[in-house]
Amino acid sequence: MKKDIENKLIDKNTKPTSMRILVYDLLSSQETALSLSEIENYFENADRTTIYRTLKTFEEKGIVHSIQENTTTKYKLCHDGCDEQTHKDWHLHFYCKICKQTTCKEDVSFPENIQTNFRIDEIRLFAKGICEHCLESLQ
Repeated sequence: MKKDIENKLIDKNTKPTSMRILVYDLLSSQETALSLSEIENYFENADRTTIYRTLKTFEEKGIVHSIQENTTTKYKLCHDGCDEQTHKDWHLHFYCKICKQTTCKEDVSFPENIQTNFRIDEIRLFAKGICEHCLESLQ
């Protein structure tokens, strides 16, 4: 697994440091987007600044996309097709008001093959509501 992560980072022109491998591994195991504080909680002895710089590097290299949620930024791994210039995660980011989780809803997306005379580098679709799991528990 570690070798796979190293290769993915190298493919994105990113040096595979120990912290980058750990953060990538954590993000790959999550269904929901995580904030810097949430990621920090997984690594007791890690420096907050190092984690933050790792996330910023990942964002710049097309490894993660950030989701602005009120005053908090959350991070989720990108698809392999994202790169330094274009993030292709053109799907809905959904925040549940009950469980406070942010998830990527891949089935609700903006078409990538839209014809324009300009270049779209990034689209941010964000919605708030109640997720399917919390709706079930309300019934």
